[in-house]
Amino acid sequence: MTDQAEHPHPRSTQPPVRLPLSGDTPLEPPAVWEELRARCPVAHATLPSGDTAVYLTRYDDVRGLLSDPRFVRPTEQDNAARMAPEGAGGAAATGSSAIATPNRGEPHQRWRRQVGRYFTAKRMTALRPGMTRLAESLVDTMLADGAPADLRASLGFPFPVYVICDLLGVPAEDRDRFSGWSDSFLSVTRYSADEIRTAQAEFVAYMSGHIAAKRAAPADDLLSVLITQSEEAGGAGSEVEGGGLSDEELVSTGMGLLVAGHETTANSIGKMVSLLLADRGRWESLLADPSLVRTAVEESLRFDSNLGFGLRRYLGEDAEIGGQVVPEGSTVVCSMPAANRDERAFTGADAMDLARTPNPHLTFGVGPHSCLGQALARTELQVVLEVLLARVPTLRLAVPAAELRKTEGLLVGGLSEVPVSW
Repeated sequence: MTDQAEHPHPRSTQPPVRLPLSGDTPLEPPAVWEELRARCPVAHATLPSGDTAVYLTRYDDVRGLLSDPRFVRPTEQDNAARMAPEGAGGAAATGSSAIATPNRGEPHQRWRRQVGRYFTAKRMTALRPGMTRLAESLVDTMLADGAPADLRASLGFPFPVYVICDLLGVPAEDRDRFSGWSDSFLSVTRYSADEIRTAQAEFVAYMSGHIAAKRAAPADDLLSVLITQSEEAGGAGSEVEGGGLSDEELVSTGMGLLVAGHETTANSIGKMVSLLLADRGRWESLLADPSLVRTAVEESLRFDSNLGFGLRRYLGEDAEIGGQVVPEGSTVVCSMPAANRDERAFTGADAMDLARTPNPHLTFGVGPHSCLGQALARTELQVVLEVLLARVPTLRLAVPAAELRKTEGLLVGGLSEVPVSW
């Protein structure tokens, strides 16, 4: 890693912001976003490592950069700003090539084509009845155990974990191990270098063994399908156009999807329910008109100010952003939640409009690197909300929204617990 000072940054009169930012409460946006969007949309930010990056907060700038296929997430090979302090970053924070999915060019497009075939809206619709039964079972158990309850522990965490374990054909009884591995994967400051190395080695070994077992005895889960497709396409790791995925890519895919199923979707469930309960009128609107569930889910995704750091992009060449030239070698942090509150893109951006349509939020990214699992995440959020409205109409937060606590030290944002009563 060379000195970040070697890389020039666009001129700015605004002092660098220090990431991660925080709002007055875990559900409120940092006040500085509005100021940055108005006066310094291409800002400097100091990362937890101490390195400096460019920080984008306007919708058009964030969307434009994320849509540009020239710019991708940093890897260990790039002279990029480090996200985490030395030794504290997990694979998602450091761009570790050991377990990262293909990131650039044709290998990335090939990987997306292979995996994306499984995550279609049609396929997710077919899975919906099973998801509904699972959510109902978890909610019934929560109700039987009595109030108050932690919605994150009772439903928000186990629901997407069971779903992704089923999709990947991995044993759900190993979910506690997956949780620790997922946190280490997303660590910015939570774990030491030794803890991360140990967890990564265990995670890779586990998933490698799982891939080998699926190759020997394929089933109808996603990883079995990918293995079969790879073999039919000319063998795993084939370099021919349209060839199959290598074992390393299969392992990376399984690990990445398990992480997404644990932290990101679990966090989204807790934050969505908290946002809807923080203002009782929102919950009552949905009880009165359950047809609003789909648009309410999208608005919850847009309104979520606690997404984490945002998506990083490494500039391999100069780029014009917001009327400024950001030089080659810069690392750019795209703040999707700040962009999602931009009045230039959303009328009444700071109001939660459960019927908002269209709603082109950037929570799942956009362009060639947008989230492959977004159809799954949307379906899970809709199912959870439908089941809670039907089974627990009197649901309420058991503590004031201001007393909810954010998760700390990870690349993604969330709530450590969601205390509820009914």
